[in-house]
Amino acid sequence: MKILVPVDGSETSSRAIDHLVKKAAWHGADTEIHLLNVQHSIPYGSRVSAVIGREALEQYHREEGLAALQPARAKLDAAGLKYQCHILVGEPAEKIVQYARENGCEQIFMGTHGRGAVSKVLLGSVASKVVALSDVPVVLVK
Repeated sequence: MKILVPVDGSETSSRAIDHLVKKAAWHGADTEIHLLNVQHSIPYGSRVSAVIGREALEQYHREEGLAALQPARAKLDAAGLKYQCHILVGEPAEKIVQYARENGCEQIFMGTHGRGAVSKVLLGSVASKVVALSDVPVVLVK
């Protein structure tokens, strides 16, 4: 089974990782865990990259993505679970669902809200959009 776990470094994505670790035996030893961080595009990205350079902008997204993934990686390492890390740039819900489709993920496992502007809402806008767009089951962790 391939499980996609979008993480943004928030408390709710941390709880989703905790829950996944607790339930790891349910999925079996051959489960593939794919950690995904989606970085928001920078407004006027082409103008910014023209000034600072495309490589610098890519490096920025890479560093921010790795920082957001680090807590989840540490928890999975401590649990002895294998995983792959991925960083994309764009609209989070769309990129999450696109990644799941393109990589044959059979489940998306995520927190209910994260660091978005509406993080106080019971079901965050990214989570609700993923549920609406996804063709595979989405497990939401509060």
